[in-house]
Amino acid sequence: MARRVVITGMGAVSSLGMSARATMDGMAAGRSGISALKFQDVERLQIRIGGQIHGYNEAAHFSRQELSFYDRFTQFAVLAAREAVAQAGAGLAGPKSGVVLGTSGGGLQTQDENFRKVYEDGKNRVHPFVVPRLMNNAAASHLSMLHGITGPSYTVSTACASSNHAMGQAFHMIRAGMADTMLTGGSESMLCFGGIKAWEGLRVMSKTGCRPFSANRDGMVQGEGAAVFVFEALDVAQARGAEILAEVAGFAMTSDASDIVMPNQSGAERAMQGALNDAGLGPEDIGYINAHGTGTAGNDSTECAAIMEVFSGNPPPISSTKSMHGHLIGGTGAVELLACIMALREGILAPTINHDQPDPACSLNVVANVAQEAQPRATLSNAFAFGGLNAVLALRLAP
Repeated sequence: MARRVVITGMGAVSSLGMSARATMDGMAAGRSGISALKFQDVERLQIRIGGQIHGYNEAAHFSRQELSFYDRFTQFAVLAAREAVAQAGAGLAGPKSGVVLGTSGGGLQTQDENFRKVYEDGKNRVHPFVVPRLMNNAAASHLSMLHGITGPSYTVSTACASSNHAMGQAFHMIRAGMADTMLTGGSESMLCFGGIKAWEGLRVMSKTGCRPFSANRDGMVQGEGAAVFVFEALDVAQARGAEILAEVAGFAMTSDASDIVMPNQSGAERAMQGALNDAGLGPEDIGYINAHGTGTAGNDSTECAAIMEVFSGNPPPISSTKSMHGHLIGGTGAVELLACIMALREGILAPTINHDQPDPACSLNVVANVAQEAQPRATLSNAFAFGGLNAVLALRLAP
């Protein structure tokens, strides 16, 4: 019999705050974490805004030896995991625990810095730990070492769906009995000159702000940060008297198999319906959807059409918290799962800020500009990535 899976710990760092609580408080307040970017050569970019974490002092959290191995994305994952593990109070050491993290760029800060040294500054040598810092599995590997986790540990990289795919895989492993406890979520730090310059080429970035579902939306805004969760088998959590934050009820993933950048309505529909089926839920059971909602014309209209189809024209309240913290690419689904947990536990639906002009193509039940109070029994969290890779998680109230 498949085991039930619950969440017993959560941690985060984002432009809204340096903890899960601070990030959720920022969401509830409808506060924007998007501001002017600050890094070398930013004046050469067309896009100069993002959900960057300002005032962050890495030396306050890590030793010099640790920093020689930790790219910024690894640092964020370690901090978020530290918070999640402390809240869960779980012993993670041993082969019945694992780590699955999502990231898209991995150690892109390290890569950008060292390309600059070689190509611009003419250096002939780089630091001997460049490869261990930039590899996509660095954060997952360090979490396994820090917490003595010797079970299945790896990284998922599926662009903007990375952390949803990672959390879905962690869910499956526990449900199938491959592990009792998993550290899972995602981390990303792509806000550097090379990271922004690459995205500029796609012409999907906004120079002014992120306005999901609004008629005057003109593109996405990148962010950075991480969120990590402790997923546990329900019986294990109950046996040790753990506080249960929410239950992971279902998960589904699909592939559009149609276009490398343009989203496909059918793929999104099948992912949402699949998550509902996996959870044994009907559309009427969902009281909130955290939408992918990037603020681009193509994504938002396609996602809205898919939601209208799955919910037979009667969608529940919907929001995109990317309007506040930006699009964390591979880490975005993990940070957004906090909004679903907040909705279930605290009855607060995070808003879509900057919702200036309703769009007939996105005529959904958007939580616009100000948080709403509600008591959802279950929620969906959508992630639809470049490459046509879709991943949707269903959460419900703690059992």
